Amino acid sequence: MPQGARNLIWFEDSSRGDVAIVGGKNASLGEMARTLTAQGIKVPAGFATTADAFRDFLQANQLTTVIADHLKALAGERITLQAAGTAIRAAIVAGHWPEKIEADIRAAYRELGRRANRPDPSVAVRSSATAEDLPDASFAGQQETFLNIRGEDALLTACRRCYASLFTDRAITYRKLKGFDHEKVALSVGVQLMVRSDIGGSGVMFSIDTESGFDKTVLINAAWGLGENVVQGAVDPDEYQVYKPFLKSADLVPILEKSLGAKELKMVYSSAASGPTRNVPTSKAEREAFVLTDKEILDLARDACTIEEHYGQPMDMEWAKDGETGEMFIVQARPETVMSRTEATSLKTYRLTSVGPKIIEGLSVGEAVATGEVCLLDSAADIERFVDGSILVTSTTDPDWVPVMKRAAAIITDHGGRTSHAAIVSRELGLPAIVGTKNATHVLHDRQEVTVSCAEGDHGVVYAGIGEFEVDEVVLDTVPKTRTKVMLNLANPAAAARWWRLPVDGVGLARMEFVINNAIKVHPIALTRFDELEDEATRDAIRKLTRGYADPADYFVDKLAMGLSRIAATWYPLPTIVRMSDFKTNEYAELLGGHQFEPHEENPMIGFRGASRYYSDAYREGFALECKAIRRLRDEMGFNNVVVMIPFCRSPEEADRVLAEMAGNGLQRGENGLEVYVMCEIPSNVILAKDFAERFDGFSIGSNDLTQLTLGVDRDSEELAELFNERDPAVLWMIETVIRRAHEAGSKVGLCGQAPSNDPEFARLLVAAGIDSISVTPDSFLTVKAHVAAAEKAGQGS
Repeated sequence: MPQGARNLIWFEDSSRGDVAIVGGKNASLGEMARTLTAQGIKVPAGFATTADAFRDFLQANQLTTVIADHLKALAGERITLQAAGTAIRAAIVAGHWPEKIEADIRAAYRELGRRANRPDPSVAVRSSATAEDLPDASFAGQQETFLNIRGEDALLTACRRCYASLFTDRAITYRKLKGFDHEKVALSVGVQLMVRSDIGGSGVMFSIDTESGFDKTVLINAAWGLGENVVQGAVDPDEYQVYKPFLKSADLVPILEKSLGAKELKMVYSSAASGPTRNVPTSKAEREAFVLTDKEILDLARDACTIEEHYGQPMDMEWAKDGETGEMFIVQARPETVMSRTEATSLKTYRLTSVGPKIIEGLSVGEAVATGEVCLLDSAADIERFVDGSILVTSTTDPDWVPVMKRAAAIITDHGGRTSHAAIVSRELGLPAIVGTKNATHVLHDRQEVTVSCAEGDHGVVYAGIGEFEVDEVVLDTVPKTRTKVMLNLANPAAAARWWRLPVDGVGLARMEFVINNAIKVHPIALTRFDELEDEATRDAIRKLTRGYADPADYFVDKLAMGLSRIAATWYPLPTIVRMSDFKTNEYAELLGGHQFEPHEENPMIGFRGASRYYSDAYREGFALECKAIRRLRDEMGFNNVVVMIPFCRSPEEADRVLAEMAGNGLQRGENGLEVYVMCEIPSNVILAKDFAERFDGFSIGSNDLTQLTLGVDRDSEELAELFNERDPAVLWMIETVIRRAHEAGSKVGLCGQAPSNDPEFARLLVAAGIDSISVTPDSFLTVKAHVAAAEKAGQGS
């Protein structure tokens, strides 16, 4: 800090070492303005009043005694918290400015006007608390912010109100709970040129996945207008996720997720009569459009990486887009304090075993499950009637809610995204929360028994009744090393990142069908032949899903590529083997528009499925979209670790037709390192293994179908269940034979299935046969790894 700057300091003259002088928020703005401007980070110009100025203000108005007397009376229970806070705040707001401090603030504000080339510029006035002997203390969210303040007198009033906010009821309570001495806490006021995000957009971003702690993604929330609505959780924002390692390549677009939020409100400038800002409804066009373009998403993510690299730790940032100039600004940055500090030597996993009907869903926060009775509160004024251990249900939360949130088993809100107040506090408290449900306060009622599940990926679900669930803990510090690769079977992209700490060898089976069924929901031919659809209700449903896309088929490609990218990103550059769609005709028919384009089959299990669809006129257009999504995934997004796998390929001649179809759609085996595998699940795959090996780079044994078709046993038949045995000598002969023949031809071979986790002897047989890899579900990874290690050790000793 410059010598003699007792009352205020310009951002560019301060640094993060000045926390005790200007508070953490303002010190961070100064650090970025001083050191990161040359790297392209734009911080709106501004200055901060000092802690000394705050103390001088209190002294000049003889407020130190007033504050101490009221807090002493509060401690002695002679007055209420509300009475003490109200009296202190009123005294501060009524105070007069010492002449020198007032003159300095007025002069600095005029200088801001000169820098902005306009008189009486609109400014944001933000509180930044600090403690002289507690420079690392966090006071986030405890004090006030005032936006669109214009004029010297209005600025001086806003600064006094910031000072007064040091003694809101919630701030007094927070310091008492933390054991901080009120007299040692001071307040700095940050005064910063407003970014015209009221006619642009704004939001919050983290340089780490807020739920799993996966450190290779940037999470961005965005809404129209000023950013307070996103921070407070008053709107359901857009959400974007970006893969950080590829951002240095200008020709890649590594956007893993784009989720359109409802964005029902936006905060804009207002006339002085109604206050400096107000909320107005967004237009239908704004609700149906993303706030940011792909380029803006990538530019913001690069800013996040620059800031993270400078600070040397994951960061929590607020950004604003100027609607007049299109420029992107960073208006706050602070260290992320939850996931980045988690020392994960184990993973706790929750699995539902029995639940009632689904009631509502929203965005999940955390990965836990909780059960209990609903306690529905309309406002913080009702917190006195909260029942400890209940499920808190409300519209949205702010810092006034924190005392009651600590006593809840779980939290559900109508509004907010993953960076809202409710989400951040729930994460800090280790509570499961579901935010952005839209109507929880309308659908749920007091004392209703519910199950809150955040264990199913990005979407949290509220079920009726007290459900049953299991909790497992996976210890990570004793994982043995094995020659045989142990990989994962994954379907849900939203759940992939929760397993990122597992030391796996890649993904042995990524099921495309899950993304199509849950994210896309539409039959691909219903998109390519939309004009042929006969049912008007189906057409309307598809129009709603694909709004914003000039060509409905692009919706399929976008959603499929992004969904699969979240799996491919988690363990990049290790391989992710993506199986092309393998629905049966009855399953395809259940997709929107599917009944019109699918035949009825008596036995879909061995009918029109897998490879036979890909070159058929009945589905060729759909397969082309699948290929286009894989090309985007590999070539445009950068995930060249993706391996394509063809299911249910009955003959070498069929393989040739599929590979030709793929090449016609830009997926040429061997080009740009593209490998193509085949599922080994039909006896012909084993019998003609040499011929298949000439056409494919590897085999993946699907033990369920191979057992079914070798033994002639319907795997879904209860009557024949005892005959379905993957260790039957005939099945083992098939497995051992294909491994031997594949290796003779120079091909790799793996197995995807649960048998090795349930049966150590089966794992031993696979290892003895020389299998290259085994792919299992995440929750059984360590069990299989141990079985494989034991089998390899036994094999060495024999």
